[in-house]
Amino acid sequence: MSFSQPGAFDLSSLATPRPTTPSGGGAPAPEGAVYVIDVTEADFQQVVESSMQHLVVLSVWSPRSPQSVEFNEVLARATSAYGGALQLAKVDADTNPGIAQALQVQAVPFVVGLVQGRPVPLFQGTVDDAEVKRFFDELVRLAQQNGLNGRAQPSGGAPVEAPDEAEDDPRFAAADEAYSRGDFDAAIAEYEALLAQTPGDTEVAERLAATRLYARVAGADLQQARQAAADAPDDVDAQLLVADLDVTGGHVEDAFLRLIELVKRTAEDDRDRVREHLLELFTVVGLADPRVALARRSLAAALF
Repeated sequence: MSFSQPGAFDLSSLATPRPTTPSGGGAPAPEGAVYVIDVTEADFQQVVESSMQHLVVLSVWSPRSPQSVEFNEVLARATSAYGGALQLAKVDADTNPGIAQALQVQAVPFVVGLVQGRPVPLFQGTVDDAEVKRFFDELVRLAQQNGLNGRAQPSGGAPVEAPDEAEDDPRFAAADEAYSRGDFDAAIAEYEALLAQTPGDTEVAERLAATRLYARVAGADLQQARQAAADAPDDVDAQLLVADLDVTGGHVEDAFLRLIELVKRTAEDDRDRVREHLLELFTVVGLADPRVALARRSLAAALF
C-alpha cells in the first residue's frame, strides 16, 4: 500500500517515497531521550522518506484545539518509551493545510503511522495512555514484520542506556511469518487455530479480524469499488468491500454508517451476513473505541 494506491490516504502530491533497504537496529537509544519533531509542508518529503528507515507517527493538530495539544503530550510520552523505534512528527493543520487536506483530516487530533511510506490509520480523536500503547505496540509489530528495525535520532534528552525491549509473543510467530510474506490464508489459519484453543483471547480475535480485513482489500481499487457500490446500492458484496476499504483508509464512521444502512435494507441471510461483517469490523477498530460504541447502538436500533 503506497500513498497513491487506492484504499490508502492519497499523499502522492506531497511525497513519493523511494524504496530503500531497511537499516538495522543500531546502537541502543538513550533513556529519557525525546523523539518528537515538528513538520511542515517544506520538509514533509524528508519525513516520509525517513519512514523507510524507522517508524514515524504523524500527529495532525491545531493550536485552536486544546484537546489536540494535550494529546500530543500523551503521544510524546508514549513515543519516548520505545527508544527511537518510533518518532513523533507533529503537523500544525492551520499552517500546513496541504498535508491535512491530503490526509483528508476532518477533525483534530488525527494520527497515522508511516511504515516504509505506507500510512496506517491510528486515531481520530483522543484515547487514553493504555490504548495509545496498545496501538503503538501493534504498529511496531507491523513494522518488524516488514523488516523495519531502524531507530530515529533523538531530538533531545539525556544520554542514558535504554531499557530492554519486550519480546514478541511466541504464539504468533507462525502467523506473523505468514503475514510478512503475504500469505494471508496461512496467517488466518494460524490465528483461527489459536482462537479455537483460547476462544476468549481478545488479542487473537483482533489479529484474526485485521488479517481477514487486509486479505479482503488486497489489490482492490477504491475508485472502482465506490463506483460499483454506487451503481448497485443493494449489492451486498459491493457495499462490504467499500466498507472494508474505508476502515483501512481511516474512514471508520463512513464504513459503519454504510453497513448499518445496508442492514436496514436487507433481510434474512443477507442481513445476517452484513451484521456479522460489521461486528468483525468492530473488532478490527477496537471494542473500546467510542465510534464502535456509537455504531453498536445504531446497529441495535436498525435490527430491532
